[in-house]
Amino acid sequence: MPDGDRRLVVGLRNPGDRYEGTRHNVGAAVVDILLSRHGAKLKRGRRSLRAEVAELSMHGHGVVMALPNTFVNNSGEAIGPLARYYDIDPAEVLIVYDDIDLPFAKLRVRFGGSAGGQNGIKSAIAGLGTQDFWRLKIGVGRPRGRTSPAAHVLARFPKNQREEIGVTIQHAADLAETFITDGGDTARQRAGELNTEH
Repeated sequence: MPDGDRRLVVGLRNPGDRYEGTRHNVGAAVVDILLSRHGAKLKRGRRSLRAEVAELSMHGHGVVMALPNTFVNNSGEAIGPLARYYDIDPAEVLIVYDDIDLPFAKLRVRFGGSAGGQNGIKSAIAGLGTQDFWRLKIGVGRPRGRTSPAAHVLARFPKNQREEIGVTIQHAADLAETFITDGGDTARQRAGELNTEH
């Protein structure tokens, strides 16, 4: 199903009800919002794709939205096959995920570079065979006290953060739409503007 004018947007997540609402699943929450906005639903993809997938047109641009059925740390096992099956160049891929090194509720759009300690991105680099893809990072902040980073990302947001992270996830969905319609450079510029607004 090759289509030269399509982009791929992937929200990283750990599958299963027990992980819903956790910091590690904010990427999936962004994809869910986009699907809801455009009246689209995920379908289970071919077994080899290891993901739930929706194909749609957004403002005249073709996009494949996907949530891997792998755990975050193995996301590349889904992302690589998805990009190849749909014949989408890695430079047209956006991966949305949580970042503990980014302050809470901040957003950053970046192209290329290392995984920065994020195992899901390390796996995506291996799966795509390149670092040259877009990332939309959602800041979840570092843990306080003795909480380990692993426990931090697998926990849900405390009540006093839920309203703000909800707004941030909506803004992240806006940025993903900008990526789809106007490209990564425009989305990156808009992310910088959003961070200075609040």
